[in-house]
Amino acid sequence: MEQYADAVVETARGVVITLDVTAGAKRSLFPAGYNAWRKSIRCQVTAPAVGGKANRAIIDLVAGTLGVPRADVAIVAGHTSSSKTVAVSGQSRSGVVACLNAAGA
Repeated sequence: MEQYADAVVETARGVVITLDVTAGAKRSLFPAGYNAWRKSIRCQVTAPAVGGKANRAIIDLVAGTLGVPRADVAIVAGHTSSSKTVAVSGQSRSGVVACLNAAGA
C-alpha cells in the first residue's frame, strides 16, 4: 500500500497531495483508491460541485482523515477541476503516507 507515496510531496511547510475528486458521490471516502496513471489519490465527497460545497467537504474530509485542524488544509490548485492539489501544513510525507495507508486498508 505504499502506492499513495507517489501522490504526496514534502514541501518546506508540510506536504502537497494530488487528488482525483468525485463530487456528488454516494458516500464520502478518502482515500478511495489510487490512480497510478495520474499519480493521484481518489477522493469522494457527497457534496455537489456547486458554490464551493465540494471543496469545503474535501478540506473537512482530508483534515479528519489525517487528524489535523481544518485550518491546516488548503486547496492550492484545481478549485474548479476534479484534479486538485491540496496542501497540508505541518505534516511530514512519511506521516501522511502512513496515515493514508492505515485509512485505506
